[in-house]
Amino acid sequence: MKDSPGSPLIDVAATYMPRLSEFSLEPGLVAAVDQHAAAVCDALLPARRGPEGRTVRREELADYVLGFTDRLTEADWTEPVGHDFATLHLTAVCWLIREHDLLGA
Repeated sequence: MKDSPGSPLIDVAATYMPRLSEFSLEPGLVAAVDQHAAAVCDALLPARRGPEGRTVRREELADYVLGFTDRLTEADWTEPVGHDFATLHLTAVCWLIREHDLLGA
């Protein structure tokens, strides 16, 4: 993820966005990803809310992802089969990317 010349959001989306398709197969996954997405939003913008709720900014989420993936690299983490804390967190990042159209124009 970290070695790609593109945005960390592009890298994470390429790897973890397909996991969003598992929502229909694993109902508990939706709740878990929702909780992780809320935690990411709380870390990014603890007090900032607009009329539509929280506004996630591309640059802030990219910085967050860089820090999170750096910690995973330092811990020598490898992606497991199934879901662990890190995969749920990165899947939640993808959900935020999709919901806030952060890779769009």
